[in-house]
Amino acid sequence: MALTVSLVVFAGTVVLVLLRTGYLRLWPAFAVVLFGFTLASSGIAPPISRGISSVAGWISSFG
Repeated sequence: MALTVSLVVFAGTVVLVLLRTGYLRLWPAFAVVLFGFTLASSGIAPPISRGISSVAGWISSFG
């Protein structure tokens, strides 16, 4: 749970910075958010979650 919250905060910060600097426009960002919500409710969400967890575990093994 802590990984998910921190990943959401990190991704939100990146999107906010990209919006503020002009590298990302509002409507494409909105489309990506809608795609993310749609993807999260699909059948591919558990493999994506497991993949993120395994990459996070792999990165934490270096520390």
